[in-house]
Amino acid sequence: MAVKIQSKIVGFEVAAKKGEEPTESPSTLSTPEAPSPPRTLAEVIQLQPVLRRPEDLEGSTYKIKTPLFEHAFYVTINDIVVQGRRRPFEIFINSKNMDNFAWIVALTRVMSAVFRHGGDATFLVEEMRSVFDPRGGYFKPGGKYMPSLVAEIGECIERHLIKIGMLSPPELSPELIAKRQAVAESGALGSGQCPKCGQMAVTRLDGCDTCLECGYSKCG
Repeated sequence: MAVKIQSKIVGFEVAAKKGEEPTESPSTLSTPEAPSPPRTLAEVIQLQPVLRRPEDLEGSTYKIKTPLFEHAFYVTINDIVVQGRRRPFEIFINSKNMDNFAWIVALTRVMSAVFRHGGDATFLVEEMRSVFDPRGGYFKPGGKYMPSLVAEIGECIERHLIKIGMLSPPELSPELIAKRQAVAESGALGSGQCPKCGQMAVTRLDGCDTCLECGYSKCG
């Protein structure tokens, strides 16, 4: 006998044949799921607010003259005042030497981006000072060894951060201060290269070779 269905089917039940037990539970018709919304790119989480540039900034320019290139490099670091304290905001490096133009522009843009994000930028000093040129480094006037041009740029940033109070100057031990004073009174000058720090600051003091830069002594 045909039965006309007047309402929507929401479930069904299997009828048992004669002599069989009915099924324990009815099954439910599955309805098609609504299509999921399209996936979008995850939102970028800003750990620090990006600093906005004022119209006027104060800064300092440092000159780098290396024996590797004919023309000098001029490193300019401009500062912004945040909560009454100065911090670097942008950096520019200019030179008549165009051999390194591409990587210098890339370096300054990346460092400026780090400065503008308002976080701790002091880590740049150590990262840059540890860069070694595979062609070899050079000695600055006065005998200080620089492993690369990038390392000296890092030293300029360190000088600037010390100047504006973001870094503390390196502390000297009383022993090293006494050694420098004794050498200054004797009129001796550092002439040998230190095997520890690489600086041309090793002099003969009390019958022992001593580095006036890091305090290394051959006698222990």
